Amino acid sequence: MDTAQIIAQLPYSTPFLFVDALERVNQEGTIGSYTFPKDAFFYEGHFKDHPVTPGVILTECCAQIGLVCLGIYLLQQEMHQAMGIGLSSTEMEFLKPVYPGEKVSVQSEKVYFRFQKLKCKVRMRNSKGEVVCKGTIAGMFKNEADGK
Repeated sequence: MDTAQIIAQLPYSTPFLFVDALERVNQEGTIGSYTFPKDAFFYEGHFKDHPVTPGVILTECCAQIGLVCLGIYLLQQEMHQAMGIGLSSTEMEFLKPVYPGEKVSVQSEKVYFRFQKLKCKVRMRNSKGEVVCKGTIAGMFKNEADGK
């Protein structure tokens, strides 16, 4: 499965798709990127006259690239039906702001994958290579066709 196929299987669409490209996906993790559009809906009012990407959106971007894309890759042989994902835990630290129009890169490292639960360490960097947030994200995957 190539990276375009993985992105096509994501259960998100615009305006809630936060993956532009996957540079690498393997058994141990992912690297991908996303550019936050200057006119994204979540900048309106966050903050007045000084828009900053909300932490919940940064977390979602990390989860989509670092957890869900990796989960799709790891389950590619096992799942041939629609897949469901439920975020089970996050612990994020926010270090720098991300502004409208900024491109970020997310790298994940698998901590474990067992019983269809995936836990990853994630790190988001801005175009200068500075870490803007980092943490740990976990989620459960299931086959929606048979409830597994």
